[in-house]
Amino acid sequence: MNTFGKKLTLTTFGESHGKALGCILDGVPAGLAIDEAFIQSELDRRKPGKNKLETSRKEADQVEILSGVFEGLSTGTPIAMVIFNTNQKSKDYDNVKDLFRPGHADFTYFHKYGLRDYRGGGRSSARETAARVAGGAIAKLMLKTLGIEIQSGVCEVDGIKANTVDFNHAKHSEMNALDPEAERAQVEAILTAKNNHDSVGGVVLTAATGVPVGLGEPLYYKLDAVLAEAMMGINAAKAVEIGDGVASTHLKGSQNNDQITPDGFKSNHAGGILGGISNGDTIVVKTHFKPTPSIFQEQETITTHNEAVTCNLKGRHDPCVAIRGAVVCEAMMALTLADMTLLNMGKKMEHLTTIYKG
Repeated sequence: MNTFGKKLTLTTFGESHGKALGCILDGVPAGLAIDEAFIQSELDRRKPGKNKLETSRKEADQVEILSGVFEGLSTGTPIAMVIFNTNQKSKDYDNVKDLFRPGHADFTYFHKYGLRDYRGGGRSSARETAARVAGGAIAKLMLKTLGIEIQSGVCEVDGIKANTVDFNHAKHSEMNALDPEAERAQVEAILTAKNNHDSVGGVVLTAATGVPVGLGEPLYYKLDAVLAEAMMGINAAKAVEIGDGVASTHLKGSQNNDQITPDGFKSNHAGGILGGISNGDTIVVKTHFKPTPSIFQEQETITTHNEAVTCNLKGRHDPCVAIRGAVVCEAMMALTLADMTLLNMGKKMEHLTTIYKG
């Protein structure tokens, strides 16, 4: 499947080294002000080649809206957007056309489909996430009208954890770091791995504030379950935590329960979700990214004919995918929450009478 969502659906298309990437976002209510400069600014945050901590592939990632917008407003029809690739170096992948790169989806794509686009991973490349960020930017514009804000940052790199969460610092950090004190060691870990032709993993913390009570569809479209699916669907994501996540398994019930006062919850171990439904507190999600599989060290592998060979990669790759992955996490949370707001509209008769009877 290449489509995400129920009421607000995002369908993406394109490959890393194809002519273009793009998406179709369907379900956006008519009359939403479409800020094209904001959409482009979101893509600029994710685009490659901005600094020494990212891949050297430089793409403008200039987005073009093809449909669904008239005189600056959404028309209620599908919004199509396209981003043309301009800096492919497909010849860098000629030496891997007949072998499987360790840690990549080459092996599984080939056995599923009987063929694969070996140029940069084709459809399985993280470059596809540019289309998700474009769609997520429009979802953010929807959520902004409801007072919902989404922020993210890197809270761990190579086992070096942040001790503070400062989203304002992350906005100005070259690696989206949440903790200015831990940032130097995290940068050094990334550059050391890069200089050794290796890579490191990282963890992204994403938070949504202003979320109303009631988003989420029990039992089989729970908010936390869909957020987990959304984040796990990002390239290189290997684990997702909601609220305290794994740490909650080490607590007693008396410690983990978020006690309630007339002024709200006293804590937020649940990460803003109870029973699969938002409880009005901050939604907190951690997404764990594995080390980038594209490394420039000799590795053992096999060819498409099951022959043992040595893999020596070329190309341009991120030494830590979590850095740019933070922007993608925001996009996927925005798409999820925007979808949930639309799904929630018809859950009470008062909602329907407000719309149809005024």
